[in-house]
Amino acid sequence: MPLHLLKLSVGTEDVEDLERWQKLRLREHGQVFHITRMFPKRDAEILAGGSIYWVIRRFIQCRQRVIGLERFTDEEGVGRCRIVLDPELVRTRPAPRRPHQGWRYFEPEDAPPDMAADLAETRDMPPRMRAELRELCLI
Repeated sequence: MPLHLLKLSVGTEDVEDLERWQKLRLREHGQVFHITRMFPKRDAEILAGGSIYWVIRRFIQCRQRVIGLERFTDEEGVGRCRIVLDPELVRTRPAPRRPHQGWRYFEPEDAPPDMAADLAETRDMPPRMRAELRELCLI
């Protein structure tokens, strides 16, 4: 069974904002990735179909499949991990999350489901309206 990662998307206002940032990285570097300090010890489980679930504004809002984990040393000699991601962002049902540092392992049974077709109309809502409805637990 795949293992997932949970990560805050710091400074991101909404899924569209994350998508814009990642499209820029894709154009500049030819791939979408996120760099972290720590390399996951359970890498084989993550690479067996795991995703990174993004927390935006205190809610899990989307996920991306992890397609690679690469160790490298930055220009200051510090070991890092490049988490290579599938460019497709998959929206999930919003799920509240408290802030945390770094990434966390995220078990499949704890992950929110992908956004169902019956919630598809919320994709076109203005981000502020969507956030207010989420805070009221209406979506």
